[in-house]
Formats: sequence, structure tokens, C-alpha cells
Amino acid sequence: MINYSKTKLKSTILSVFTLVLLFSCTDLEIEETDSLLAANFEGVPTAEEAASQVTSMYNNINGYIGDQANLYALSEVTTDEMLVPTRGSDWGDNGIWRQLHQHTWTPDHQYITNVWNQWNELQLTASEILDPRSVASAESIAAAHFFRGLAVYVILDNFGQVPYRNTEASPLEDPIVLTGDEAVLFIVADLEAAISGLPATGPSGAANVNASKAAARYLLAKTHLNRHIFNGSGSPDGADMARVIALVDEIAADGYALQEGYFDIFRDTADDETIWWIKTGVGNRIWNGLHYSLTTPQQAGGWNGFATLSEFYDLFEGPESNEVGLGQEERRGGVPLQGLPAGTEGTVDDDGDGIADGSNIGFGFLKGQQYGPTGTPLEDRGTNPLDFTREYTSSVTGAPDLLDNNEVTGIRVLKYGPRYGAFTEHEVFFRYSDAHLMKAEALLRSSGDATSLVNELRVLRGATPLGTVSEQDLLDERGRELYIEFWRRNDMIRFGQYTRDWEFKDPAAVGNTDKNLFPIPATQIILNPNLVQNPGY
Repeated sequence: MINYSKTKLKSTILSVFTLVLLFSCTDLEIEETDSLLAANFEGVPTAEEAASQVTSMYNNINGYIGDQANLYALSEVTTDEMLVPTRGSDWGDNGIWRQLHQHTWTPDHQYITNVWNQWNELQLTASEILDPRSVASAESIAAAHFFRGLAVYVILDNFGQVPYRNTEASPLEDPIVLTGDEAVLFIVADLEAAISGLPATGPSGAANVNASKAAARYLLAKTHLNRHIFNGSGSPDGADMARVIALVDEIAADGYALQEGYFDIFRDTADDETIWWIKTGVGNRIWNGLHYSLTTPQQAGGWNGFATLSEFYDLFEGPESNEVGLGQEERRGGVPLQGLPAGTEGTVDDDGDGIADGSNIGFGFLKGQQYGPTGTPLEDRGTNPLDFTREYTSSVTGAPDLLDNNEVTGIRVLKYGPRYGAFTEHEVFFRYSDAHLMKAEALLRSSGDATSLVNELRVLRGATPLGTVSEQDLLDERGRELYIEFWRRNDMIRFGQYTRDWEFKDPAAVGNTDKNLFPIPATQIILNPNLVQNPGY
């Protein structure tokens, strides 16, 4: 659904073709996105209204990032990192989750359409502020450049083509479409302008909820790192890789650095890693994978959906079991065996932060038997042991399947701790470890050696140093460090592995590079004849 500003009325601007179509087929419903512009738009009239639109963009981002569907689903559920099996009648949703993991989506998939609508609306709102006729403060202009750069990046990454409306052009003109290097240069120009105007903010906690020079540099580094994918050349350019390295060094110069204590980074406290956090509740990251029997005083159990593949779990160093204290690397987390003393659950502040309980629920990858607040083994709703398994097995056929699963199939993934608040509004979006690994990758792709940078991070996370680092090693390290942080699809495409086989993927999709891009929603092609449907759809 499109979010409209309270200060303006949006109206539909359609091509003559579309007007004829609508009048001849009155029952055809089309949701307009990139063709929306305020009637008689002549610029944002006041600096106050421009600032209000910036606030609106921040609020929209909160929803876009906090959601369990839409961009999160496209970024994670379509990869080897996450899937959503149907458990009885739960999580069936007409196959919408299975289609993503199996790569059988179609142009009318709701989450694909939502991502198109949301991020195109964001870039148009930013463009209104940046219209030369608009009245806006330097602060609002810098923020608008950042948000438009981000929006165009997301659209280009997911769809390969970006409809762009010049707000000074005639409203009867169809939006032009940016692709390849033209789109990359558009993003670069916006982010360079954002860097010039945004404040220089170091790792300071509360201030990092707003865009900063470091946030713009992070996204600019991401753009240069992916440029050879976006423009179709397939070969990274040395100048782009050098720019990535320089940008990461500039981020470090602002005080950002790797930090020990992996799961503490995802708390609502200041740390050295968080470049930009989003003021959105992290409940979707906590509860959509946890079983109904895993509870806190603030939340009456999970929703028992999302889980990971065993092959992704196997990327992490450690024994088969994942109980706390068995020598696994820190990022794999663990299941605590010892709960709180009987009678104290719900009252004990286990870490001195003023928040009680939840210490029976682990971090990272929850595998095997789960325990209650007093250490008692938990049961599922059928009084069977709550023992999360590697396998996804149909309770009807007994064969591996995403249909008809029971309550315990699949290893669960948890990065944000419910012991620190069931729906705390603090989700990390841009993080220095990612920038650090981008620098390592840029070195590797320009004939350098990434080993020392990768090992610096591995040692900090309690993993064994590597002798040398290959492309596969680097992709695996990014998976271990950045799981459920929106980047797995993007990474797998850049390393040429998004179309490889994994469990439950449709065999027809294996090796099909058309799946590297999502389809343009069919209604948008009707609205804008400059758009061309992506191959394979």
C-alpha cells in the first residue's frame, strides 16, 4: 500500500494509452506507483513541508525494514539462508513463502509488487524535495539525496530497471527508465551529494538513527562493489574496487570499528559497529521463527515459521550440537541449558539492564531440545519434546517436503534477544563489519590478499583463522557475519551462486540466471510503456 503525505493530494498521471484502457475496461484495477505526482506540482512550497516529507520518509523506512515480508522476504527467503515451511495450516498463505524459496514466483507475487511500490514511492517523494522549485533546508536536501540514492539502489538491485519521473517534466510524459551504468551513475551522484550535506556522525548510539556521511559512504561502497553486476559487465573494475577501499577507510576514520561481543551489537545500546539503525520493532526478527512454547513475560510465545537450511548451519564452526559452551564460534550462538531458579522467572534481571527474564531463549541458531525459564525441557503442543531438527519432513508422506511439516522441523535463527525486549525499536541496517568485508572483497577482486582482514574478524568472533581466503571463503564469511541482515541475495548474486541448487529449490530454476532479477509487476508495464518485462517472465 502506498503511503501518502498528509500535506498533499496525489493524483494519477497516465499515458493516453492507459486512459483509453481504463475507460474501456472499467473493472480493471491498477495500482499506480511510479506514475504518481501531485496535481499541478510546482515544488514543495515551504521548508517546513520539506522537513515533514523527510520525516515521512524515515517513517516509511521503519515499516519497509521492520516487516517480515516484502524486502526482507525477497532478500532472505529466496536464498539458502531462510525458508518458511507450512506446518499444518500455519504459514501456508497460498504458497507465497514457498514460491520465494523455490524460485517459482510470478509477476503477480504480492511481496514483489510491494517492494516495487514502496521503494518507487520513496524515490518520488525524495525527488519532490530535490525539485529546483522546492523550498528546503540544506539538511532536508541532503537527506532527500540519501533516500533517493537508497531507493534507486534497492529498485536497481531487485529489478534491474528504475522508472524515474522528472518532477519538472509534463505530467503526461511517461517516466524514463534507468538501467545499467546510467542508473549506477544516478545513485553515485545522489550519494556524493548526500555525503557533502549530511552530518559526520561517529558511533554514538541515538544519533545513528539518522542518515550520516558514514551511512552514505557505506551505500556508495555497496554500489561500487556491485557495479559490474548492475551494468552487466561481469568483471569488477579496478577503479570501483579502489573506491570501495577508500570509502571504507573514510568510515573507519569517523570512529567505526569491529567490536567484540557479537550479539551485543544487536541491542538498543551504543556500539562501535552500527552505522545506521532503524527505529522499528525487532519482534519480526525474534518471534517469526520461535515456537509457541518459547515465551517471555512480554510475549506469549512465537509464531513458529521461519527457519534455516542445514547446509547454512554447517557453514559455522562447531560440533553438531549447538548447546551453549561446546566450543562453537560465537556467531553460531547456542541453546542455554540452565534456566532461572524456580519462582524467580519473570523477575530476574540477568544482565543488569533493567529487563527481566527471557534468558532461557538462546541466540544464533536454535537446534535440538529447548528449555523453559527454570531449565525444564519444553514440549510442543502435542506434548512431544520441543527438539528442533535439521530436516523438513512431511508428516503425511514421511519424505522431505515444505508441506505438512510438524512443529519442530528446521533450525531456528535468532539475532535479537527477547530478553532485551520483545519488540524493542532498534534494528541494525548498516554495519561496519559489512563495510570491513566489502573492503576485503574489493582487495580480493583487485588481485590483493583479503586474508588478514577476514582473519581479523574471525578471531574476534572465536573462529579459527584461515590460511588463505578464496571467493568462496569470503561469501561464506559474509553469510556467517551478516545472516538475516538483508544482504544474502545480493551477496549470492555477486558471487554467482544465487542460481545454484539448494534444498527444495525447483529444479527448473537451478542455473536459471533470469531469476537474478524479479519480474516487473504487470500493471506497471501497462502504466509505463518505457518499462520492458525482465527475461523469463
